[in-house]
Amino acid sequence: MLTMQIVLLKQLFKRAFTNKFPVKHAPDSVTKLLGEVEKGEKELNPPVPVEKDYRGKIMYHRDRCIGCQLCTKVCPAEAVVFQPSTKKITYHVFRCTFCGECVKICPVRALEFTPEFLLADYKRK
Repeated sequence: MLTMQIVLLKQLFKRAFTNKFPVKHAPDSVTKLLGEVEKGEKELNPPVPVEKDYRGKIMYHRDRCIGCQLCTKVCPAEAVVFQPSTKKITYHVFRCTFCGECVKICPVRALEFTPEFLLADYKRK
């Protein structure tokens, strides 16, 4: 118990490691934001590197899609919706649970995970 109290007291006087989120006037990319840190304009901690098989935002390659609809059948959150008029899909990131079933089943790799994890936004889509 005493050890935990000592650790807590030490943490009280250290600078926070996390960045306030969302950044009020966020730049177009995190890399640009980190570039400003190197110049000394802002004081930010660099993002934690992600693992090779990280399940980040899903990228949809529209040109590769063959319209087989397998991804729509396996998606438990119904985040992938088939559009009959274009014979392509619409991917709703706000519904996605990042389970990866659609990525696994796609025969032409039209869906793939990216290392992007900054998904907070003011717009739903």
